[in-house]
Formats: sequence, C-alpha cells, structure tokens
Amino acid sequence: MTKLGENGFTLPELITTIAVTAVFTSLILFFTISYWRYGALLEADLSTYVSRLNAGDILRESLSSSSGAIIQNSILDSNTNNPDPAIASNLYWLPLHSVPKNVPIGSVGSTTPLMYYKRFSINKSGALIYNGTQPFEDEFVLYLDGSTRELRLRTLANTAASNNRLLKSCPPNIATASCPADKTITNNINSINIRYFSKSGNLIDHNSVIDPITGQYIGPDLPTVEVVEFTLNITQKALFQKTTSTNSSTIIRMALRNT
Repeated sequence: MTKLGENGFTLPELITTIAVTAVFTSLILFFTISYWRYGALLEADLSTYVSRLNAGDILRESLSSSSGAIIQNSILDSNTNNPDPAIASNLYWLPLHSVPKNVPIGSVGSTTPLMYYKRFSINKSGALIYNGTQPFEDEFVLYLDGSTRELRLRTLANTAASNNRLLKSCPPNIATASCPADKTITNNINSINIRYFSKSGNLIDHNSVIDPITGQYIGPDLPTVEVVEFTLNITQKALFQKTTSTNSSTIIRMALRNT
C-alpha cells in the first residue's frame, strides 16, 4: 500500500514519459544530423568551386603564354610515366594528336597524358633566353594521376638554356630539391573533355581526314591548334558521406601563342 503523501509514477505515466522523451530525442537528433549533413555538403560544394577557380587560373596563366601544343616531348624525360613503346629509350611520352575526346581518370596506380606544350625559356631576371635568333623553349606535360585523382603538370626545363629559372620536375614520390614535385593543378577529377580550335573557331580533329592510300589519319594536328578547351568534371564526397555529394563542371578556354 502507498502511504498518504508519497509521490510516484504509475506504469502508464512512465510509459508515456519514455515515449515523449524518445520522440523529442529523435527530433533533436534528426535536425542535428540534417544540419551537420547540410554543412558538410556546403563545404564540399565550396571546395569544388575553389578548385575549379584555381585550376582555371593556373591553366590560363600557363597555356596563354605557350608557344604551341606539341605531339610529343623533344626534351628527354627520365621519369616518363607513359613512355612511347616505339622508342626503346623510354624517354619520350606517348604521342598525342588533336582528337576531341573525353579522358576519364584512370585506375589507381595509372597515369594518363592529356596534353603537351612548349613555352619560351626565361632566365632568373625574367628575360628570354636565346639560341641565336630564336628563344630556347621549355616543355610541359599535363597528365591525370589515377591514384590521387589529380590533374598534374610536369616541367621539362631546357638544360641548354643558360640560367633557366625553371627546374625539371619529378613524380612526387621521388621529388628532391633539385627536381621538385610535379605541380598539382586540381584534385577530385572524374574526367576531362578536351577540344581543339583554330583561330577562326573551327573545330580541329586530326581524325577528320584519312589518307585514301595508307588509311592513316592526316587531318590538322596539334601544331595548328590556336585554342584549347578543357571541361573539368569534378566529383567529391562530403566528409563522412558514403556517396558522392558534389558533381560540378567548368569549361576553360585558352588561346595559345603559337609560333
């Protein structure tokens, strides 16, 4: 028997209290998690936005001063990621041609060359370095790294250019002070679309013309390209998210200063 004046809960009251507490706790957790998820998504969106802006600035700065696109490097590269199998020395990258294409990021451990171009060599005072009447030229390799999902830039400095301010760059895992790591332009790359144009805006496609005798493609090639267009397709997962939460693309057009 309950003594007069004692307080307590009946079983129905206890069950009701537990049920109400559970409902309010669930609501609080739901709104907390939703707010956290929104914040993580927003952070991922901002990160990809900044990455796209930075990539555009770097590519425009580098390519707008280019003296032209090239089919293959002529400056030897002892750390060629994708060597040309037709040349036994393994010092030359795979040849590329002006074929509009979508280049997906490769598998882990793979690299994919995207474009090669050249630029006048400049000394540490900012002046052109001449080889007689013509400037020396450095060469550059844009490639995709499948392990890190990064777009990177390899520098092939012309060692014949005296007092060249550039240093040859190397893969990050073997970088040293005398051979700094390849520059990372942007990350979280899913794929890159690339197109080539003439100065008048006509699409250039090396595969557009076929030699009727040999059956080989003989259309206009990289040395004739005046404008390059990259479409960077970026995907990124928000922190602690299981699925990709951000997909974005940006189109970057760059005019080349062909010689």
